[in-house]
Amino acid sequence: MKKSIALLAGVAAATLTFAPVHARASNNSASAPPPPAAASDPRVDELSQRVDALEQELQESEMRQAADHEKVDSWKPLSGWWDDTSISGRMYYDIASIENKNNGSRGKNNNGVGFDIKRFYVGIDHKFDEIFSANITTDFLYDSPTGTTNAVDATGNPATLTVSGSNATQIYIKKAYLQAKLSDAFIIRLGSADLPWIPYVEDVYGYRYVENTLIDRVKFGTSADWGVHVLGKLYDGLIAYQFSAINGGGYKKPGFIGMVNHTKRIDFEGRVSLNYQGFQLAVGGYDGALGVTGATLTNHTATRVDALGAYTGKLADHDVRLGFEYFTASNFTQVTSPTSSHGWGYGPFASIEIVPEWALFGRFDHVKPYSDAARNTFTNDYYNVGVSWSPAKIVDFALVYKHDAGYAGVFSDQNGTIGGTAFAPGNGGADNEIGLWGQFRW
Repeated sequence: MKKSIALLAGVAAATLTFAPVHARASNNSASAPPPPAAASDPRVDELSQRVDALEQELQESEMRQAADHEKVDSWKPLSGWWDDTSISGRMYYDIASIENKNNGSRGKNNNGVGFDIKRFYVGIDHKFDEIFSANITTDFLYDSPTGTTNAVDATGNPATLTVSGSNATQIYIKKAYLQAKLSDAFIIRLGSADLPWIPYVEDVYGYRYVENTLIDRVKFGTSADWGVHVLGKLYDGLIAYQFSAINGGGYKKPGFIGMVNHTKRIDFEGRVSLNYQGFQLAVGGYDGALGVTGATLTNHTATRVDALGAYTGKLADHDVRLGFEYFTASNFTQVTSPTSSHGWGYGPFASIEIVPEWALFGRFDHVKPYSDAARNTFTNDYYNVGVSWSPAKIVDFALVYKHDAGYAGVFSDQNGTIGGTAFAPGNGGADNEIGLWGQFRW
């Protein structure tokens, strides 16, 4: 730009200088003597001064601009604790029609059509350095404590326990832990954190937003608890493990007030798994008193053995998930009862991608939760079938039909009271749902 202005100024000066001379020369003959040197034209001097001033101004402007650029380049972005902090969220919801019947009569009060928010988690992760980090995750849930649940009386016979309270939306602390990651093979978490089995199976299953996994659905385990958790992966992830020493009462009993988590003993849960090119094998177990407090008489110890075999990967260029979960458990409802009871169950599941973003899926659970004489004829069968659509990484939708049935008795799982009205042949009932299930996460 500076060169262009100087050139224009030079042309203008030359024009002002030589134009009068050329005009006079054209009026005289070629033989006329040259005129005497003319005095300096004041217009040329003025124009030259203006050009010099303009060039000086441009130079100063360029110098200021360069200095501004250097100053901006030297600025550092604002930093603080937020640099190493992330916030995440996840919500499970459905719009469904429910029909529940016990012995042919209308069962639960939630029969009909409606919109449900099953879970809403908000998590905050903060990294202090290369070793230490922390997590806190809240769980929003509409809690309805008023109702009945299955129990046994002092002699071990079936009984109905009435639970009373007020309906309200509750906010729980599901996870709150300090983590020390010494290596990929050795991580320690102190506080409430994911337990070894249920979160692992949820990741393999892939459809937690449609239904809880087998053990979680029948309430023979929970997904998080307060305690000490040691976990890690070996040989580039070929082998993974987790062992947890916990209170046993679940994450809804933090024990901040009244020391409600001071129990008779520490419970233990563990898992070891193998993952080779999408093929996964896992075994796990549980042993404890399920958070029974020191003043309560315990007659039995709750135990559980878990197993899973699965494949998650490609089959003819289609994403597939194939799995089979099995458990056997004792006294998960009988810790304080004089009688003992044993249960078991299994659940195959599968999903296959039809075209990108679309998949078919299904699952079947068969459970015999009791072995005591009063309830050993009861059987629970559950299945779901559906088609899912995942238009983006953060969103999933599924059109699903679910059937949860109980035969020769009554049982309480994550879907409510299932079966008949008493433990007797011919007593039965089912919960049927059809609708749209979904999740979104960030």
